[in-house]
Amino acid sequence: MSKRHGGKILADQLAINGVRRVFSVPGESFLAALDGLYDHDIQNIVCRQEGGAAMMAEAHGKLTGEPGVLFVTRGPGATNASSGLHVAMQDQTPMVVFVGQIALKDRDRGAFQEVDYRRFFSPLVKWAAEVETTARLPEYIARAFHVARSGRPGPVVLALPEDILSAEADVPDLGPAQRPEQPVDPATARALLDRLLSHERPMIVVGGPGWSAQAQQDLEALAEATGLPVAVTFRRQDYMDNGHAHYIGDLGVGMNPRLGQRLRDADALLILGARMGETATNGYTLMDPAQPGKTILHVHPDPDEIGTVYQPTASLAAPAPAVLAALRGANGRIKDASWTAQARAEYEAWQVPQDTPGAVKMEQVVRLVSDRYEGRALYTNGAGNYAAFVHRYARYRGYKTQVAPTSGSMGYGLPAAIAAKLEHPDRPVICFAGDGCLQMTLQELSTARQFGADITVIIANNGRYGTIRMHQENHYPGRVSGTELFNPDYVQLARSYGGTGHLVTGMDQLAPALDAADRGGLHLIELKLDPAMLSTTKSL
Repeated sequence: MSKRHGGKILADQLAINGVRRVFSVPGESFLAALDGLYDHDIQNIVCRQEGGAAMMAEAHGKLTGEPGVLFVTRGPGATNASSGLHVAMQDQTPMVVFVGQIALKDRDRGAFQEVDYRRFFSPLVKWAAEVETTARLPEYIARAFHVARSGRPGPVVLALPEDILSAEADVPDLGPAQRPEQPVDPATARALLDRLLSHERPMIVVGGPGWSAQAQQDLEALAEATGLPVAVTFRRQDYMDNGHAHYIGDLGVGMNPRLGQRLRDADALLILGARMGETATNGYTLMDPAQPGKTILHVHPDPDEIGTVYQPTASLAAPAPAVLAALRGANGRIKDASWTAQARAEYEAWQVPQDTPGAVKMEQVVRLVSDRYEGRALYTNGAGNYAAFVHRYARYRGYKTQVAPTSGSMGYGLPAAIAAKLEHPDRPVICFAGDGCLQMTLQELSTARQFGADITVIIANNGRYGTIRMHQENHYPGRVSGTELFNPDYVQLARSYGGTGHLVTGMDQLAPALDAADRGGLHLIELKLDPAMLSTTKSL
C-alpha cells in the first residue's frame, strides 16, 4: 500500500460502494475530496444551491434504493442542505451527506463558518458524526452506507475537517457495505394473511421504503388471489398499478372522503411498510391511537418503528417486499367481494374530473398528461394545492413513476425531476410545480441545462401561495395577508436558460406545448389559472 490523502481515500470508498453519481455545491473545505473524485468515473452534478442539491440526492436515493450522495461545504452550505435531509428522514430515503468542516486544529474557537454538526443534524438524521483521524475514513464511510440503508432507511451526515481530508494515511480499503438480510418465514407471513382474511372488512395499506417493481407485481398478485382491497399512503401511488381492479386510492392530503371512511370502517388492516402517520389518518382522526377499534397487523423493516403510534395486534419486523415474496402462491379469499368492488367504484367516481373555475383547468391538465404518457413518464412535484390535482387525477401504472416528498416540502419537484432525468434519460420526466413551489429552487434550471436534463416543467400559476390562501380563507375569510406572489415571465425565463417557454391560457394550447416538449430540450409550460380556484373541491 501507499499513502493517499483523505480525499482520495474517500473517493476510492465511494467507488467501492458502487456510487455512480454525486450531487454537490463546491466549497474550499472539501477540495481534497474533489481532487479524489477526479480519478474516478463518478459523475459530479454541480448544483446552484445546497437545498436543491440535497433534494436531488434524496430523489436519486428514492429512485434507485441506493444512498443518494451529497457534498456540501461548512456553515451556510450545510445549513442550506438541511431541508433535503428533512425530506430524506421523513420519506425514509437512504442518503449519505459529506460536509466539509473547519480544520480540526481550530475546532471550538468559533472559527469561520464553524458549526457542531453532531448537535445540529442529530434531530434531523439517523446518525451524525465527525471524522477525526484520516486512517479511519474507510471505517466511517462503511458505517455511513450501512446505517443509511438498514432498518428504516434515512440520511447520515459525516463532517470532514479539511485537514483530515488533506492529510495522508496508509490504510487499506474496506469492502462495500452489505445490505442486511431479513429473511421472512412464509408460515409467519401466511399467519398474518389468514388473520386478515378472517375479518369482515379487511384492507391492505402499503407504503414506506425499499419497494421494487417485483414487489409491485407480488402485491398485485396477492390482491388478485385474495380479493383484498389495497390503499397506498401519501405519495406512494406508484406502488400498485392504479388501473388494477383492487387498487382503491391514496390515503394522502386531499384524500377521497369515501376512502377515509373505508379506513375508519375497516375491521382489520395489514400495513405493509407504511408508518400510518398523521397524513394517512387525516390527523389521527380516522384511527384513534388510543382506541383504533380494529385489528392492526404491522409489517415494517425497523422494529423500533412498530408500535410508535398505533399498538399492533401482531407485527413482523421485515421489509414489506420480503413479506410479499413470502406470500407468493398464497390463497384464501375475502369474505365479501363487494367490500373491494364498492371501494374501487368509489375510487373511479373520485377520478371523474370536478369542474373548477377558469379557462385552464388543472383537473383536465393532469388527466390529459396522465392519459398521454400512460405509464411511460416519471412525475415529480413539490407541495401546494396544485399537487392535490396530481394526487387525485393522475394514474400511476409502473413502479417509481412518482417522485414526491411525503414530508410536504415545497421546492422539491424541480430538483427531483433533474435527478430522475439523469437516472432515466430515455423517459419523459414531467415536473408539476406551483408558482410558489417552483421559485424556491428555480435556480436549478441552470443545473438541468448544464447536465442535459431535458425535463418538462408544468407551472400552475395562480399568483399566490395557494394552500396557505385556502386555509386563510377558511379561518379569516376576505382578510388576505402575506399570500400574494409576483411571478417572472416564465416564457422569457425559459429562453434565458436556453430552453423553451409556453404560455397556456386555454386548454387547446396544452397539447401543442407537450408536442414541442416531446421533441427534446428544457420546456417550461406556464398555466394561467383562475385565482378563484383554491383546490380540487373549493373555490373563492
